[in-house]
Amino acid sequence: MLSLHTNNAALSAQNAISKTQSNLSTSMTRLSTGYRINSAMDDAAGLQIASRLKAQTSGMAVAMRNTQNSTAMLQTAEGALDEVSNMLIRMKDLATQAADTSSSIADKESMQSEYDALGTELGNVLKNTKFGGETLIVAGTIGAAMKFQIGADATEVMNINMATDVTAIATDVGAATASYAAGAAGTEI
Repeated sequence: MLSLHTNNAALSAQNAISKTQSNLSTSMTRLSTGYRINSAMDDAAGLQIASRLKAQTSGMAVAMRNTQNSTAMLQTAEGALDEVSNMLIRMKDLATQAADTSSSIADKESMQSEYDALGTELGNVLKNTKFGGETLIVAGTIGAAMKFQIGADATEVMNINMATDVTAIATDVGAATASYAAGAAGTEI
């Protein structure tokens, strides 16, 4: 008859070594990743909380980038509108200077040429200012309702609508430059 003798001490030692190896593996994983929780086996509730917080932190990082991009876009539009303002001031100065009797006809023609060039450039700035390949001012992003995602949650948004103001600017500037365009009878500066 065949009999099987077991060595209880060896089995006990083998179980202890197995458990120690498992604990060592867990400790090495924690050390290598820097995380206390690496799987649901470590702490299921803690893993769920950590995952939620990680997702929220990631969402906030993206929201911060969104905010920085939005700020850059608005600064680009602001720079363009500052240039529009500078051009309009120069156009007003030219009109005032041309109204003076001391200006010769040649002076007035030069002033008219500069005025016309400023009017053309004014239209270019308004129509062609872009950010990220998208037109900003006339028939663009700034000229429509804008929605900025400024937080990790869908409800954390900032809405801006400057469509009426931008349309009014475009209309007024277009009318001002068109009424003084070179070649229109009696409209020279």
